[in-house]
Amino acid sequence: MTEPTVGSLRVPGAALRYEVRGRGPLLLLIPGGAGGAAAVEEIADAFAADHTVVSYDPRGMGGSPLDDPEAEQRVSEHADDALRLLDEVSPGEPARVFGASSGAIAALHLLATRPDRVERVVAHEPPVVEVLPDAAVHRALVARVQETLRTRGLMPAMSVFAEGLRKEGGGDTAGPRGVTELPPRAAARRERTMADLPYFVGRIVPSFMAYTPDADRLAGLSGRLVLAGGEDSRGELPYRAAAFLADRLGSELRHFPGGHTGLTTHPAAFGAHLREALGA
Repeated sequence: MTEPTVGSLRVPGAALRYEVRGRGPLLLLIPGGAGGAAAVEEIADAFAADHTVVSYDPRGMGGSPLDDPEAEQRVSEHADDALRLLDEVSPGEPARVFGASSGAIAALHLLATRPDRVERVVAHEPPVVEVLPDAAVHRALVARVQETLRTRGLMPAMSVFAEGLRKEGGGDTAGPRGVTELPPRAAARRERTMADLPYFVGRIVPSFMAYTPDADRLAGLSGRLVLAGGEDSRGELPYRAAAFLADRLGSELRHFPGGHTGLTTHPAAFGAHLREALGA
């Protein structure tokens, strides 16, 4: 484990806690879900031998408090946070960027709006459901999740959300899933992740899943973009969105070990695939 240097960056509406490891070309890791910087620490450690690796808690999560806890969340603002971190750590050097899930959506927006600051982006299963032909079905899912959260609480809302993510086109799920035993570091993060889940489900999910990427702009930058999906999540909603966007951009979806959370369940193999994708 590489001991990081921890910093705090003031941005409009929040203070971002970030970590820096290693030396070499700049690699920014944008975590998804509710894990924050801790969710990408295995990958950060693996790349620190030959990269300067920056990871952080997205605004509102972990050690990155919001000035206004009720503030609306926007993809553009989260992407601007990533840009400000790049400018803070390495103002003159274009970076390699990896984003997972909601973090992958922020990475797509960063590439589309500031390609001068980005050398290459690997976006793993960004749930950009607005690109899908059945987008209305998924808007209804998000509305059900929010109503369940309001009326029944977090865990019932998470159940509705998880079921909806597994469904293809509103159909039946594929059946019971096997449970993958988490690596020790991932298991230790569970309590922190649970603490951030209400914010993630209530604020990040509705705004990020309503985001429509600029496909025309990204098509012109497709040589710098790798869209990735999990070997074990074929047919699930985030995978479908990533695959559809890749097809629309005329590129091939690259497959990584595990499912949507392969970064957590298969960190070593996932990191090896990420290294290959960043260098492709």
